[in-house]
Amino acid sequence: MNSLSGILAVTLVDYIYINLSLIGIGKLLQKNGIKKKFGITGSVILVLFGLMILHKGIAGISETAHVVSVWTPLSSFTSCFILTISSPLTIVFWSSIFSAKAIEKNYQKNQLMIFAIGTGLSTFVFLSLSMYILSMLKSGIPAWLVQILNCVVGGVLIFYGIIRAIKTLKNG
Repeated sequence: MNSLSGILAVTLVDYIYINLSLIGIGKLLQKNGIKKKFGITGSVILVLFGLMILHKGIAGISETAHVVSVWTPLSSFTSCFILTISSPLTIVFWSSIFSAKAIEKNYQKNQLMIFAIGTGLSTFVFLSLSMYILSMLKSGIPAWLVQILNCVVGGVLIFYGIIRAIKTLKNG
């Protein structure tokens, strides 16, 4: 149920950004001030999520840690929603896809709407299938490997967030 909540959150954010792309938010993001604020906010959130995930990985590895994290459908939804909506790449991705389709295929508004429904649905289907496959393999994955992967993912998110912030500040 937690996985489905997270998948629904990501799909919802994708549809929000798809709709914003259809109404032309990509043009607004081309303005340096807005782009810079959005980039910095997204970078800070990525670093914070990275720190949280890294902490979970380290706490899990530490034998003295007594940290127990309980994921609920609401916390899964909220975490996935915030992480996805704060990523500047998400809006850039969807704006680019819809701009390219509109130009390349000369799609009209109603054709873009059909394309939008399909692309948003593909997010839900792909993530659902991925989570189903992972749930089948779950029992074969040792806990120590999950903890190490949490540390790696946390470190990557922190690094990426810092790099994005530096690039945003440098270019803006």
